[in-house]
Amino acid sequence: MNDTSRTARTLMTMMSAFTLAACAGGKSAPITLAVVNARIWTGNAKRPWAEAIAVRGDRIAAVGSSAEIQKMVPTGAKVVDAHGQMMVPGFIDSHTHIISAGRGLAMVKLRDASTQAEFIARIKAFAKTVPKGAWITDGDWDHTLWGGELPTRQWIDSVTPDNPVWVSRLDGHMGLANGLALAAAKVSKGTPEVDGGVIVRDKHGEPTGLLKDNAQGLIDDAVPDPPAAVADKAFDAAMSYFAERGVTSAQNMGTWYDLSIFERAHDAGRMITRIYAVVPLATWEKLRDTVAARGHGDEWVRIGGLKGFVDGSLGSHTAAMLKPFDDAPKDSGLLVTSAETLYARTSGADKAGLHVMVHAIGDRAIRIQLDNYARVEKEDGPKDRRFRIEHAQHIAPSDIPRFGSLNVIASMQPYHEMDDGRWAEPIIGHERSKTTYAFKSILDAGARLAFGSDWSVAPATPIDGIYGAVTRETLDGKHPGGWIPEQKISVEDALRAYTSGAAYASFEEEIKGTIERDKLADFVLIDRDLTRIPPDDIRNAHIMMTVVGGRVVYERPASVASGTK
Repeated sequence: MNDTSRTARTLMTMMSAFTLAACAGGKSAPITLAVVNARIWTGNAKRPWAEAIAVRGDRIAAVGSSAEIQKMVPTGAKVVDAHGQMMVPGFIDSHTHIISAGRGLAMVKLRDASTQAEFIARIKAFAKTVPKGAWITDGDWDHTLWGGELPTRQWIDSVTPDNPVWVSRLDGHMGLANGLALAAAKVSKGTPEVDGGVIVRDKHGEPTGLLKDNAQGLIDDAVPDPPAAVADKAFDAAMSYFAERGVTSAQNMGTWYDLSIFERAHDAGRMITRIYAVVPLATWEKLRDTVAARGHGDEWVRIGGLKGFVDGSLGSHTAAMLKPFDDAPKDSGLLVTSAETLYARTSGADKAGLHVMVHAIGDRAIRIQLDNYARVEKEDGPKDRRFRIEHAQHIAPSDIPRFGSLNVIASMQPYHEMDDGRWAEPIIGHERSKTTYAFKSILDAGARLAFGSDWSVAPATPIDGIYGAVTRETLDGKHPGGWIPEQKISVEDALRAYTSGAAYASFEEEIKGTIERDKLADFVLIDRDLTRIPPDDIRNAHIMMTVVGGRVVYERPASVASGTK
């Protein structure tokens, strides 16, 4: 399809969408759905609680008491009696990697492999289920579960003689390639080092199969794109996964290839998750021209965001720190992108009116990008930028107030606190851990929180994220009072970070994020009121129903909901 045809198609789609929305929201159109007898947390400070809502088309028509709403409902409309269950705005996952995560649902599962033998056995068993020559990817292994020894290609070469293997550590900043994958990518002893990355080598200089951060691109470039049908299937699987967990919108930290998959699903009418499709910061000029030609999209697929990287991750020892790691005194991480390159891209994108968000995990990385944001704001003047720091995990105490003063959004993933809290202190010590995942300090600084999952690095399960933010528990159960408990936040603060905070983080707070009249009818029913139960019970809550645009896209099966088989 040429650019002219694509532009015309996009404009027609947007006009049709706006026309339908206007018709559906018209006062004369009938109510199509009502939910009554609910405990509704609206997220609207003017009216924080309600009992019922009415939906007209894809919009919320009214919010009120059950008696008020029942009077509006015509014969034939769908009425849901919530029986006191909690309703919240649809959860918005502010940081995901949707296509790779969806693909990973059908790939080898290594996340909970707890020994070297189990790691090898799972890859061996999976290799027997795929055709010869097919790549085995994803995996999400965690070497801390088997004592910290890093895997090498020698572990798996003998059990994968016919398939290239490229399996990632769960944080996505380190991967293991087998011999076939290294050969396909032409990575050898003579391969030069990569700026912002590491090719791990043995004492003879031979690659061990482990590659970190930018060096991973050597293997990534050799992995073929899946056929369109396979990619579409991965996206459909990801949307179903979201719906089961109450996620109605997701902000994808991805590629232009990902965007083409979303657009194809939109054109085919398959969308059940709203997408903010973020593309690489290095391509800001392409995005500038695309937005100029096509606009920002619509309420299903929106563009305008750009994501860059400062550093890697703590688990891979590639987070850029101000001081060396406690367990590696000669190592303080690395920069994936230079500070000046990040500044130039941030400045160019900002001048083009685009939305910049940058991955920064270590305290040095966070400071570098805060400095860039401050420099750009000073040079270009005040405007509504909504700059974001993605992850913002290990913040120097003196930099926390800058999130508030610079109006920088902290896009954070509370499940990571539960995970990293098991092993972070031996790497950075207790003192630096005090401002790790500093949810409370960020809010106290007057900054905004937007919560997400980083799926597939962590599961896209907002209930778990809320539990983690409220309790500061860790996955190993060894911090019953919470790891760094002074950073706990309230249930309502966590709910806001997953709803209105995340909507604000994509410039969409006018249409989503709270339950109010004329906003999109995206909401979730939960089997218990998260604000009225003991914090430890939050993890036991279940999503009962997910509604997107007034359409039920997930309903918990009756046999599961009742506990029967």
